[in-house]
Amino acid sequence: MTLRTAQRASLVDQVIDQLKGQITDGTWQVDQRIPTETALAEQLSVGRNTVREAVRALTHAGLLECRQGDGTYVRATSELSSAMLRRLRSAELLEIIEVRRALEVEAAKLAAARRTPSDVIAIEEALALREETWSQGDYPAFVEADLDFHIAVVEATHNRVLIELYTDFSEALRISIAAAGTGTEQPYIPHDAIFTAIRAGDAAAAERATHTCMEHILIATTSGEPLGAR
Repeated sequence: MTLRTAQRASLVDQVIDQLKGQITDGTWQVDQRIPTETALAEQLSVGRNTVREAVRALTHAGLLECRQGDGTYVRATSELSSAMLRRLRSAELLEIIEVRRALEVEAAKLAAARRTPSDVIAIEEALALREETWSQGDYPAFVEADLDFHIAVVEATHNRVLIELYTDFSEALRISIAAAGTGTEQPYIPHDAIFTAIRAGDAAAAERATHTCMEHILIATTSGEPLGAR
């Protein structure tokens, strides 16, 4: 890891910004242990107390987590993500799905209107991987592939706020996707219609197809039946 040397003015703030940059750009992943205070101090050419204050600030903000006797780990990628994770821990699954429906239905409509050729390719590839993991019965991989499909759709909206909000919401989405367990006996909800509508640039059809998928999930949730994969 290479960090630029911090200047003398506002050292703590500068170190906070640089450490946060390592998190937001993916250099340090969620649940990854970061270097020790000593290592960071050497890399940044600052004192350990400065690093300690910066780590403490990021821990308070919810981006880092200090585990006694084990080190400091990345907990979230942003303050919003951290706050959302705290809130969603006490949320009902139905509440999460209702928010997910609102985000994904709007995203599909916008994606159909704004997608570029490269967006279409990315969505198609994500859909193919989703189908492949399902057919292989690899449910954990399917969970990730399903989420990647929806992320590709959201990215095709080119709405930065929506993309960031959906990214921060992704951990709750993983929970809702995997809520029924890992059995392949779960009902399957195809996403081909969503992709076809987006590729055709048909915003109304994309909105309908996504709404239909989410209605299947909501019905299963409110009826008390096992919640299937989407």
